[in-house]
Amino acid sequence: MIRNLLSVGGFTLLSRISGFFRDLMLAALLGGGMMNDAFVVAFRLPNLFRTIFGEGAFSAAFVPSYSRAIETEGHDEARRFSGRIFTLLLASQVLLLALALAFTPILVDLLAPGFRADPAKFDLTVALTRVTFPYLLFVTLVTLQSGALNANGKFAAAAFSPVLLNVTMIVALAAAFLFPNAGYAAAAGVMLAGILQFAQIEFAARRAGIASRPMRPRWDVDTRRFFRALGPAVIGSAGVQIAMFVDTIISSRLPTGGPSSIYYADRIYLLPIGVIGIAAGTVLLPEMSRAHAADAPEAALRAQNRTMALTIALAAPFFVAFLTIPDLITQAAFVRGRYTISEAQAAAMVLRAYDVGLLAVVLIASARASFQSRGDTRTPMIASLIAVALNVALKFLLYKPYGAPGLAFATALGAWINFGILVALALRAGLMKPNATFRKVLGASVFASIALAAVAYLGAAPAHAIALRAAHLVAETEFALLGAMGGCVYVAIFFLAARLIGLDLSALRGGRKRPKAEGGLPEAGA
Repeated sequence: MIRNLLSVGGFTLLSRISGFFRDLMLAALLGGGMMNDAFVVAFRLPNLFRTIFGEGAFSAAFVPSYSRAIETEGHDEARRFSGRIFTLLLASQVLLLALALAFTPILVDLLAPGFRADPAKFDLTVALTRVTFPYLLFVTLVTLQSGALNANGKFAAAAFSPVLLNVTMIVALAAAFLFPNAGYAAAAGVMLAGILQFAQIEFAARRAGIASRPMRPRWDVDTRRFFRALGPAVIGSAGVQIAMFVDTIISSRLPTGGPSSIYYADRIYLLPIGVIGIAAGTVLLPEMSRAHAADAPEAALRAQNRTMALTIALAAPFFVAFLTIPDLITQAAFVRGRYTISEAQAAAMVLRAYDVGLLAVVLIASARASFQSRGDTRTPMIASLIAVALNVALKFLLYKPYGAPGLAFATALGAWINFGILVALALRAGLMKPNATFRKVLGASVFASIALAAVAYLGAAPAHAIALRAAHLVAETEFALLGAMGGCVYVAIFFLAARLIGLDLSALRGGRKRPKAEGGLPEAGA
């Protein structure tokens, strides 16, 4: 499992690196004003539906159902099940695309009502949305094939797929001179990326012999179980997206640049979430699903403890960095071309507010797996809806006095509420049992984080003095120096603390494989 986690994390890191260069080009060519505000909303609309009906809800319902079919009925029946779901998914997405293209102005009004006050911005947003929305059709089908690959222990192809989005957008932006403006180039890159992602994941699934083929739907036991899980999962995913939806609505009422400051802070914030949090959830869910299908709950708990421990150890440095040097990060990342220092400072304030909830966000997928791996999507739905209700109330309370950072801080608090509810319910039901390895990794991470924060504060002045020699790359050089020093200190202190508190690091690898347990599942190591 740890090898799979590193594989997914590695490809996700490649995706974030390529995404960083994509955002550099977006910032340089679109700036932080009207054109970028329009593209942000146009890009968010298909991603809103993708997250509700695709990656979030669909994976939560499909992966456990598909894994159960493999364990209990064999690969042939699992392939037939995925084929029936493929047909239903394709039909629903074609219908949704037709409706979206017909009623795009209404969708934009719902998501960004403040844009109506600026007719040029509104019209551009509508035009760009009509270009980006077909992306949803292809990427939703990618989600199904990815779920089948993941359930069969093949994670690399699905983890690589997002890289294609970034590379395609970079190429499209490089050819911006062929389009009316850079916003149209970016939107066209999104649509083309969906086609390429589907082609890539389809090839990988065919090569593995598990590609889903459209089949006539049948209301059998597996299909009924899938839809029973899908309903609550859609509502739960929709709850999270409602919070983001409210973010966009409120930010559209902020002065020009508000949506952009949230977007660019979000791009940095998503780096640890994607590389660590989503990667952990992607690997853990099928691992725990197979364990429960084989009636091996202790193996599922061990897998969860290892994953959550690694998640904390890897995410802690990002938490410290976003809290202590957000201005340096945003300036080093984005200040070039049309993007200014003042715009970077605005994004830094949003990043620091988001950071309050970082650890909760990266751990939520692992906490949800306590329930989803057993086919229970109702409990995460309830937790999500409670958190979203409080989150939305906080957004309306905080956005007027604090602007975009207020929205980000409300999002962070909502993440902790969601995570706290999931953990409390899981502990009460005996579905989560932190072990000694988890507690010791947490302790080592705390000590290493304190040392890292000291480097950020004490090393800032010397790093800046050295960086001044690089006249045109001061922020970039200072950030590289602090990052290198901080990374070395964090790793050294973590291993020293681990040794002092008696942490056996081999426990994080899961140990050697044991003989197969009853039901055919290899037991996880301690």
